[in-house]
Amino acid sequence: MKSENLVLLNQFVEENPSLHSENPVDILSILKAIEKASTKVHNTINRAGLLDVLGAAGSENIQGEEVQKMDLFANDQFIEALKDCGHIAAIASEENDEIISLNTTGEYLFATDPLDGSSNIDVNISVGSIFSVFKRTVTGEVTTEEFNRFGYEQILAGYVLYGTSTILIYTCGHGVHSFTFDPKPEVFALANPAIQTPENGNIYSINEGNYNSLDKGIQNYVTYCKALKENGKRTHTARFMGSLVADFHRNMLKGGVFIYPATADAPEGKLRLLYECNPIAMIAEQAGGTATWGTERLLNIKASDIHQRTPFFIGSKNMMKKAISFLS
Repeated sequence: MKSENLVLLNQFVEENPSLHSENPVDILSILKAIEKASTKVHNTINRAGLLDVLGAAGSENIQGEEVQKMDLFANDQFIEALKDCGHIAAIASEENDEIISLNTTGEYLFATDPLDGSSNIDVNISVGSIFSVFKRTVTGEVTTEEFNRFGYEQILAGYVLYGTSTILIYTCGHGVHSFTFDPKPEVFALANPAIQTPENGNIYSINEGNYNSLDKGIQNYVTYCKALKENGKRTHTARFMGSLVADFHRNMLKGGVFIYPATADAPEGKLRLLYECNPIAMIAEQAGGTATWGTERLLNIKASDIHQRTPFFIGSKNMMKKAISFLS
């Protein structure tokens, strides 16, 4: 594609208002803030080995996880960009114990994992920024309770994947749109206006190091995936990077299922509902896939805490049906 024919992010939003039905002007403003923040994260990640941004920051977040230097850097970039945007009333971030109030006149709430999988940067594995946006239902000072929403109430959800190329994926509830970062003019250009995930696939993604602490039904599903055909060839392929955005993105494009269930060590699951699972689930459904916390739809859960955890099952429709059948 010649550079003069690129469809940039702002052009796509402006020319497709029906895909951004909440308020295209506001949505574009928020997306441009995400573009600004993720551009800075992209540039820093690509020079990480030359900068003092690798490794642990020497602190833990509210979940007791070791905070990486890049976690803090990415978090700061999103906070500053969204503050300048003017439409965001408050942010709930994985890196902050409490919500961050930005603008009492803002019409939207923003939830984010600013850098999912950040420990993988040290070994040059893909990482991502995940985000979710809700429309406020009240005015004035923001309270933490305002973030206690159902996943289906999201009006914008997406992620930025920093991989072999940097891409922005988002949905406003009318399909899934993909943009690739062009580093020379530092812009995101349209790559795919409507991603659809295959209904079938052969990739299963699960941390098998947890096998002995998994529910028996999930163990049986893993055994099913490992079964061979009559000719001795495998029926499924195991792929697990330990980077949610990268694992999900691969499976969305190629067809697969990602499972991070409850375990003996994490009986409520490990992934966060508000700013990890909700936005990924919305994207999956809009691409034709399925997302659950077990046998029930994930987007039907109402959050009760900004750092609430949940089991997570997500992927191609027919593969998900099979996986869920082992749970019932």
